[in-house]
Amino acid sequence: MLRRREKPLDLSPFTVPTHVAIIMDGNGRWAKRRGLPRQAGHRAGAENLRRIVRACVEFKIKILTIYAFSTENWGRPESEVRGLMKIFARVLDQELDELHHQGVCIHHLGDLTSVNPTLQAKVRRALELTRNNDRLVLNVAFNYGGRAEILHAVRQMLADGLVPDELTEDLFSSYLFTRGLPDPDLVIRTSGELRISNFLIWQAAYAEYYPTPALWPDFGREELYKAIVAYNERERRYGLVSDES
Repeated sequence: MLRRREKPLDLSPFTVPTHVAIIMDGNGRWAKRRGLPRQAGHRAGAENLRRIVRACVEFKIKILTIYAFSTENWGRPESEVRGLMKIFARVLDQELDELHHQGVCIHHLGDLTSVNPTLQAKVRRALELTRNNDRLVLNVAFNYGGRAEILHAVRQMLADGLVPDELTEDLFSSYLFTRGLPDPDLVIRTSGELRISNFLIWQAAYAEYYPTPALWPDFGREELYKAIVAYNERERRYGLVSDES
């Protein structure tokens, strides 16, 4: 099927953030506004991810981190959780070859042990197939929580016998799920909510935060472009004042 011709978007005047993280919010509200079940919104959100990955490759963003399923999401109705797991499995089945063809390297952030074995196997196959790709790193935060990640890091450090005097920020970062990757430059949250929701709470300490009223299924290529333009209007000071930075 031919893709709709997309209008050119010129990013040449702007600095493109290396690492963009997205809290993909609003699938349920998107469905409700259309009189559809929540699962229809989740399916539309999964479809939109394909468009955003394609846009990140086009814009030469090097790392995209998406908040796909949090540790708290297990508390949603059982039918919704089952439906989400089916969508994740379907996305891996249908999109993996295309992602691999585009040069996307998939990383998993979170804990797979409580996920059903069939889905675990699909995730591990995706990680193995794409591990040498280098056009875009796609971090999928799945069964992920920022606090759980920090506890996991601390437990690993204790198991390794580290003593307090050895601990530095760089060493601590090396125990996180994002080890070896730069921290996010830009965190986008769709649907207009103004909270971080336990997402990358260590890594995003100095990221620029961009909330948008667009619901996730409606957050397309042009919305991502607007976020990059807004990012360029910010002055990143990292706790300094303008002259020092």
